[in-house]
Amino acid sequence: VQLQASGGGLVQAGGSLRLSCAASGSGFSINGMGWYRQAPGKQRELVAVIRSGGTTKYADSVKGRFTISRDNAKNTVNLQMNSLKAEDTAVYYCNALASGRNYWGKGTLVTVSS
Repeated sequence: VQLQASGGGLVQAGGSLRLSCAASGSGFSINGMGWYRQAPGKQRELVAVIRSGGTTKYADSVKGRFTISRDNAKNTVNLQMNSLKAEDTAVYYCNALASGRNYWGKGTLVTVSS
C-alpha cells in the first residue's frame, strides 16, 4: 500500500487547511485510515482516524476543529482543519491499517503562524 498525502502549507492562526491522502496498490483491504502528527521535539500522536464503517476518533486537542472524512471506494481520506492554532504546527502523516499492517505516507508539513 502506498500513501500519497497533499495539502500541507503555511497558514495564519484561525485559518483553515485541508489535507488529503490517497492509498494505492493492489490486493489489500483497508480497515482504517487516519492522520497522525509529530511536532518538533515531540512524539508522533494521533490526530484523527476513521474506520471503514465510518466510526471516528479524534485527539481531544482537535475535537470541534478538525473533521476527518473518507471515501471507501476511492481509498482516500481527508482532514479538514479549521480554527488552526500555532500548536497545530507539525508534520502530518497519513496512516492506513490494511490486512493487519500499518502503512505510513511521507509527512506533509503544516505551519501555523501566530
